[in-house]
Amino acid sequence: MKKRPNFLSVIVPVYRQEKTIKKDLEQIITSLSQLRYDFELIVVVDGISIDKSYRIAKSIKNNHLKVIGYRHNRGKGYAVRFGMAHTKGNYVAFIDAGMEIDPNGVSMILEHMEWYEADIIVASKRHPASIVKYPFERKIISLGAQIISRVLLGLKVRDTQAGLKIFKRKVLIKVLPRLLVKSYAFDLEILSVANHLGFTRIFEAPIKLNYVFDSLTHASGLKIIYRSLIDALAVFYRLRIIHYYDDKNKRKWVYDKELDMRINTG
Repeated sequence: MKKRPNFLSVIVPVYRQEKTIKKDLEQIITSLSQLRYDFELIVVVDGISIDKSYRIAKSIKNNHLKVIGYRHNRGKGYAVRFGMAHTKGNYVAFIDAGMEIDPNGVSMILEHMEWYEADIIVASKRHPASIVKYPFERKIISLGAQIISRVLLGLKVRDTQAGLKIFKRKVLIKVLPRLLVKSYAFDLEILSVANHLGFTRIFEAPIKLNYVFDSLTHASGLKIIYRSLIDALAVFYRLRIIHYYDDKNKRKWVYDKELDMRINTG
């Protein structure tokens, strides 16, 4: 598929959001419509059979909107990768649904992408200009992810976990076929592999975030920390020990027919 100049693809992973998905998508479309870029909004429903999110999203009539998905839940990382494989923009972003992150922030990361001539821009809760409101448990998770990303994976960004990032298409073409993580440490893996492959122009942009406080219990917070640590250690092992992500190991990369990284022909 031929790329279009100054064209933005935005992916929204969706899981169990039938109550808010219509309002959320309409708000994102309104925000994107104010950009000086043409755009497509790709909604990936992570488990069509789980609730009515897919049906409700499909009911929205907008020429910029494309709704896709698969039957069973596979994790946020898988959903974002699935969406990326269906994009056509020369810039590709993803933003979490739920409106905890202000979708007007897409404009900010686009401006940062062009100003810094960046490979990747990461919206960061730790940026001095960010406006954030989120619970203590999330601060611990964020700090833990920062330590892991710096010490084990060599990333210099202060926040890898915020659900808003943008990539140049050429980065995804190189990186996506190598990825394995489908859930908790997806962000760490994609940033680490990109950095390892020479896409080192990774910068942070401010974010406006209002976290939903009652959506994270202490137990689930500990579970996220534990699973993220396990996934991050696995990324470290593949990156530094067995060099799985290197070109010489291309035959070992796991091919997923459902993902089918069509972005390579974009």
